[in-house]
Amino acid sequence: MYDFPLYLDGEWVESSEILNIHSPYDRKLIGKTYRAGRKEILKAIDSSCRAFEYTRSMPIYERAEKLLQVAHGLQENQEEFAQILCAEAGKPIKFSRQEVARAILTFTDAAEESKRIRGEYISLEYESGSKGRWGLIRHFPIGPILGISPFNFPLNLIAHKIAPALASGNTIILKPASQTPLTALRLAKEIEKTGWPNGTLNVLPVHSANAGILVKDDRIKMLTFTGSPVVGWALKKQAGMKKVTLELGGNAGVIIHEDADVEYAALRCTYGGYVLSGQNCISVQRIYVHDRIYDRFLQLFSGRVKDLKSGNPSDEVTDVGPLIHPDEVNRVQEWLQEAVDQGAEILTGGKAEGNVFQPTIILNADPRMKISCQEVFAPVVLVHRYSDFDAALEKVNESEYGLQAGVFTSDMKRIFKAYEILEVGGVIIGDVPTYRIDPMPYGGVKQSGMGREGVRFAVMEMTEPKLMVIRLA
Repeated sequence: MYDFPLYLDGEWVESSEILNIHSPYDRKLIGKTYRAGRKEILKAIDSSCRAFEYTRSMPIYERAEKLLQVAHGLQENQEEFAQILCAEAGKPIKFSRQEVARAILTFTDAAEESKRIRGEYISLEYESGSKGRWGLIRHFPIGPILGISPFNFPLNLIAHKIAPALASGNTIILKPASQTPLTALRLAKEIEKTGWPNGTLNVLPVHSANAGILVKDDRIKMLTFTGSPVVGWALKKQAGMKKVTLELGGNAGVIIHEDADVEYAALRCTYGGYVLSGQNCISVQRIYVHDRIYDRFLQLFSGRVKDLKSGNPSDEVTDVGPLIHPDEVNRVQEWLQEAVDQGAEILTGGKAEGNVFQPTIILNADPRMKISCQEVFAPVVLVHRYSDFDAALEKVNESEYGLQAGVFTSDMKRIFKAYEILEVGGVIIGDVPTYRIDPMPYGGVKQSGMGREGVRFAVMEMTEPKLMVIRLA
């Protein structure tokens, strides 16, 4: 049993409402924390504003040292973090360990980026009236930030909100997902050890109904949200004049052209479609394969998918663990049944064993089916054939989402055409859209959101450029 109070204004606080956390795998009680009410929320905002008066002028070397201390704390307690992740998110233990490693990189990168918040000199002598004038630009921290994070990466995605906020001299209130708050609270213990001023970080599990108190408060200067499009766009409407970054959903497409390495493409699509049980915004959902290699790819791909090991996430050999909640299992089954009723074919999988959904391949799906046009967020992949590369690009673009896309081809003309034509935030050549390394810019277009994460790019979102004009003589 894990037991973590709220982290509020540098103290560990219990509220009147207990939040029990259950394993997604077998629904057993694994831990508890507390939900913050209005009183705790308002205290968090007050403390965040007060702490900002110090953090805004904290020396760069001090920010960098403290961020590295957090990275070292994660390193020293890597297995403990992985076990909490595995328990509350149902993430297979081997992938939980990978997530902890990524969070270490994120905090290390933030320490480096805190030293690289550079300004700019601009000559303003474009006309006679501006002779002798210089422009200097410097990036300033903006103030208290609200971070709202999802369940699928309960450590690294909160690191992508906390680390750049601290690197840029801001304070942050974090609302972790109600299903997975324990990892966030455990991280707060490591941050507490580094000596940031009380109120620099507050971690508050909050009812969705109370989140609006934070979103609407004008003292909060930015909202950075990762989650569903429905919730994200609704929060943006409530945010008033504050900055907003949204990293929302996707139903990522992959194009595999006839000149691709078919075996490698099948290997990577197996990873991209089923890692984390498909509960990933850039999980492979739609694959478009050229006619000439379609049969070969399908043979290789389906063979690899059938070899995946599903089951208990704490088992070292498990590849595919449970979905986060039984309601999600029911939803996916309904979508699949609807697709089959309308003519789609289940090649493999299609059933659930408890909360573990079998790795599934769907053929002959119409693009208007929910299983295709919406974000399935489950280990379900649709495979289509195509004969014309340009038509495949159009098929990928038919989606209302635009986070990342993958293209397997060695033809440079097609590579650059895909880069220009695909309506996504990132085009991954020679690999699946599921590829991400944490320093890279990450975000999407259309229903997939606005703004970018990745520490350097998040720092720019979390600072405000200010111009000073100097008239010399």
